[in-house]
Amino acid sequence: MKRIVILGATGSIGTQTLDVARRLPERLRIVGLSARHNEELLRRQAHEFDVPPAGLECGEEADLVRLARLDGADAVVVAVAGAVGIRATLAALEAGKDVALATKEVLVAAGELVMAAARTNGVRVLPIDSEHSAVFQCVQGSPADSVEKVWLTASGGPFREWGRDRMAAAMPADALNHPTWPAMGRKITIDSATLMNKGLETIEARWLFDLPMERIGIVIHPQSVIHSLVVFHDGSVLAQLGLPDMRLPIEYALLHPERVDAGLPRLDIARLGTPLTFDPPDEARFPCLALARRAAQSGGTMPAVLNAANEAAVGLFLEEKITFPAIPEWIERAMDAHAPQPRPTLTQILNADAWARRQVTQDF
Repeated sequence: MKRIVILGATGSIGTQTLDVARRLPERLRIVGLSARHNEELLRRQAHEFDVPPAGLECGEEADLVRLARLDGADAVVVAVAGAVGIRATLAALEAGKDVALATKEVLVAAGELVMAAARTNGVRVLPIDSEHSAVFQCVQGSPADSVEKVWLTASGGPFREWGRDRMAAAMPADALNHPTWPAMGRKITIDSATLMNKGLETIEARWLFDLPMERIGIVIHPQSVIHSLVVFHDGSVLAQLGLPDMRLPIEYALLHPERVDAGLPRLDIARLGTPLTFDPPDEARFPCLALARRAAQSGGTMPAVLNAANEAAVGLFLEEKITFPAIPEWIERAMDAHAPQPRPTLTQILNADAWARRQVTQDF
């Protein structure tokens, strides 16, 4: 029995994690739950999973940190939105708990600090993102220096075949209409539309797998069947396939290295009925990819600025205050105005995050 705390229990990843626990009651016990706003749903979840009052929090960052350190928990699922997850992730690692990580901002903004904390405390950061879970599965049993290149796949989002003029007129409802992945949050769905999610994922992969950025590539794979591919030095290529269902990587992160039948839907290759295709991304139409690469090359606090400016710009787009093409424009302005600090402390990272948000939103 593994005892689990979920930070962000009422969101997309949190509710799907609870569904995995519901399917595996003999293996997973929920001992802590947090939410930021949806207290009513949180109480219902706590009642269903018999979570004690000490394991409940509906509030701010300090509450997350307390819950991340909860006595008796074996692992913490970090699925909160934004940089608020950084302190909680560090707190869990420092308390000797494995972290199943779904919050991209944590490694994008503070990857060096987080991975150092995991090494120091002898615990693991286990990926929940489907792409990183796929890489993680493919490299099991292989020497760390045997990987030549990692390819993260992208569906291409709802605007994969849209021209620039049509994208310029896109509304939030258009961008939220993801073609393959159901039940994603609004922010990550917009990131799928801009392909910023892939840019952020390359930075995450750099820290998770200790790879230089030039050995991490992106390929458009609209069918969302192959979640990532790993090329080894001998020329072999391994890929992980599965349905577009986040419960699969969640289950793998929580139970690794075991594989248990939770009754989830199966991929039937023989009945797939469609070819699997791959194309390079069009960076002219999706400039967020180049911005992410620039942030990673600059290093220091620049990835935190990239991430925070993106969050702020996506928020403005969802509020219909800016157009879809303006999202990367506002991100680039913030990056242009920032002088990155090398090897930043947590305080410097959080200050850069707050600064970038102000840069984007101060005129609205």
